[in-house]
Amino acid sequence: MKLGDKTVLVCDCAKTMPLDGAAIAKACGAESCTVHHLLCRDQIGRVVEAGRNGDVIVACTQEGAAFTEALDEQGLAPDLQLANIREFAGWSREAKSATPKIAALLAEAALKAPDVSTVSMESGGICLVYGAGQVALDAARQLNGRMTVSLLLTDVGDLMPLGMMDLMTATGRIASAAGHLGDFEINVNSYAPLNPASRDKMSFGLHSNGAAAKCDVILDLSGRAPLFTAHERRDGYLRADPKDPVAVQKAIFAASDLVGEFEKPRYVNFRSDLCAHSRSQITGCTRCLDVCPAAAISPDGDAVSIDPYLCGGCGSCNSVCPTQAASYAYPSDQHLLTRAKTLLSTYLKAGGTRAVLVVHAAEHGFGMMEASARFGRGLPSRAVPLAVHEPTQIGAEFLLSTFAFGADRVVILVPQKRRDELDGLAQQAGLAESILSGLDYQSGLVTVLVEDDPDALEAALYDAPKVKKGLKTPSAFLPQPEKRTNMRLAAEHLRKDAPGPTDMISLPPGSAFGTINVDVDGCTLCLACVGACPTNALADNPDKPQLSFQESACIQCGLCKNTCPEKVITLESRYRFGEKANDRVVIKEEEPFECISCGKAFASKSTIEKMIETLSGKHWMFEGAGADRLKMCEDCRVQSVFNDSPQMASGQRPKVRTTEDYLAARDRGETGDLD
Repeated sequence: MKLGDKTVLVCDCAKTMPLDGAAIAKACGAESCTVHHLLCRDQIGRVVEAGRNGDVIVACTQEGAAFTEALDEQGLAPDLQLANIREFAGWSREAKSATPKIAALLAEAALKAPDVSTVSMESGGICLVYGAGQVALDAARQLNGRMTVSLLLTDVGDLMPLGMMDLMTATGRIASAAGHLGDFEINVNSYAPLNPASRDKMSFGLHSNGAAAKCDVILDLSGRAPLFTAHERRDGYLRADPKDPVAVQKAIFAASDLVGEFEKPRYVNFRSDLCAHSRSQITGCTRCLDVCPAAAISPDGDAVSIDPYLCGGCGSCNSVCPTQAASYAYPSDQHLLTRAKTLLSTYLKAGGTRAVLVVHAAEHGFGMMEASARFGRGLPSRAVPLAVHEPTQIGAEFLLSTFAFGADRVVILVPQKRRDELDGLAQQAGLAESILSGLDYQSGLVTVLVEDDPDALEAALYDAPKVKKGLKTPSAFLPQPEKRTNMRLAAEHLRKDAPGPTDMISLPPGSAFGTINVDVDGCTLCLACVGACPTNALADNPDKPQLSFQESACIQCGLCKNTCPEKVITLESRYRFGEKANDRVVIKEEEPFECISCGKAFASKSTIEKMIETLSGKHWMFEGAGADRLKMCEDCRVQSVFNDSPQMASGQRPKVRTTEDYLAARDRGETGDLD
């Protein structure tokens, strides 16, 4: 079967799946589809044959290594993509009705993933083993020889002195740690090196605080609190329960592999010029700082900075960033939304109904779906899986777009170990639900399912009630690079088809959409808010004192509110539909104040009147002529100071004296200064 320029090979895995080749071909828009039975064994030559003619999609993920090896043996290097139709569709109680989903999975596999940049880390194999007693010592000795090992004991216990001083050993407690694989820095309190003359028990030298050291890898067997937040995301930091021998051995094995050069994806692209964190040392948006579990984000002047070596790729910053200063790159939001649209549009076009998009982390989700397929009911035919790196990368614009593309429901499957990292995802799911319910769609269409139990996943998918008020006509808009553009396109389509269309929806506080309310009587049109606004939602007028506002550009960062010297600005979270959101509305304007000396317009009347009211009578400099200067433009104010202030006046300009003048005075016998 052909999909574009790719050859698609479908296999029913030794007839364990009821696949209908003709139905699959029709669903995919192809002429025909041959259903193979053992592509990984007897029919593997078909893969080689297809590889000679170009790129290949094989509907089997289990035997990917066998397919790659067969192609390599023949010197072939086509673009080989694998699609899982077995665990996701064919091994299911509803397998006979899963043809639309199979077509969707094959269409998604035909999409080309964009390249992702990487960052490099280098480890020289310097390893710190941190723990107590015999467990820590045995681990250090097991690694010694493969790595350069130091042992830091939190508790000596009944350890015998070392017969061979083959380990650099000390006692102490790590007070702080920073860094990543290849570049850790630790600070140790109560540090004391092992006394080489220890006889019947270990003894140590003088204790000191603040000892510093560097290493490439940390093996933490202390049984204490982790040295890092979101420690499982910290490359080079391995932690195991010292009471669990299996876990300890796994950690030792993993540590021994961490020598050499390594690459990791640059999960997030960052543009400081789009960041709305701060202006003029006044803080505005802190959304990414609030949700990052790995402490990879820190303030950096007017923006923030993201350390790609500490970033674990959760994507929470991407989901909450209103300006796309932090944008996910593994893959991009646009590519992810393109995948979702391809799945949903193909599924619906092939005759599928009531689509439930199941967003899941690739490894975790596959494990649960595989268990369900092998030992349970499998996925329902309407449940369409979409694998992502981390579910926490999902934003409201993605959720609304999937509903606009025809999804009945969206289930976001999250592993239990990520339970503490869901603040950003919960905010975004809440934002999407607010807009959907505000349009009178059925509530509860977005489910964040925190589960490791396949039975719970089955129950959530099979037992979900039928959506009574859903979308009638899916949208066909093309996913755009800008998140807010996708949000607008999706929201407008959902409103057009909504059971209860409206022009305005109130949103939870802190949402990235809304308006501002200005007390115009207290506003002096100083325009400090315009200078602080990072998105040009607030603007001035070069021809006269004026403050205007465009709601679609407002991200509710709060910089205008925090910058305003008169404290007359408040934020209001809401979503406004239609073109009125793009209109620029004048909040306040007035005639300019004219200089009392030259007549030049130079400021707003309210600003000058506020200055006079505030300063008059408070200081001698602003009385009499000083008060009048407040009403002058900058040029006339300077002239007034020089003309009216005696201390600024000077006498007659001295006559220039030349050498001839001095010589003539000497000849006349004059010794005084020349005039």
